[in-house]
Amino acid sequence: MSTIRILGIDPGLRTTGFGLIEKTGHHLRYVASGTIQTKEDSLPERLKTILQGVGEVIRTYQPDCAAIEKVFVNVNPQSTLLLGQARGAAICALVSANLSVAEYTALQVKQGVVGKGRADKTQVQDMVQRLLSLSGKPGSDAADALGVAICHAHSGDTLATLSQIAPELARKGLRVKGGRLIG
Repeated sequence: MSTIRILGIDPGLRTTGFGLIEKTGHHLRYVASGTIQTKEDSLPERLKTILQGVGEVIRTYQPDCAAIEKVFVNVNPQSTLLLGQARGAAICALVSANLSVAEYTALQVKQGVVGKGRADKTQVQDMVQRLLSLSGKPGSDAADALGVAICHAHSGDTLATLSQIAPELARKGLRVKGGRLIG
């Protein structure tokens, strides 16, 4: 049975969380987690810190694939734009290392980890701790990143199955888009 190492990223302009897990069959094992902190520098310097920090995590832990949380639209468009730029810097580091990158919404991550999309951060932390048999709760940014990796570990099988049956679905007038079946 093969083992796959998954890197999860929770992007943020001030704090970007990362979490690594290994999946062997249906078993998940914690590898590492933490945060990349940016200083109160200019935007380009912060983006550089995120790019270099994610690159360092990749070099240190050698993941096989990556997953990142999608940006949601805030009430404040400026905040959404800044978060999108932080996310872009992280994605650039991932693809520069030739990693495949899956994207999940916060709702998908919460459903995949807690079982309900309206879970709060504490519930995510508790479930990440339980699912990975951790001795303590990870910090919220690291827990979110581990949650993204867990979501990908569970969703990856489903997406692989859907891609295998996609030709048959197409013959029936159906298609798969973003992991969903569309008629």
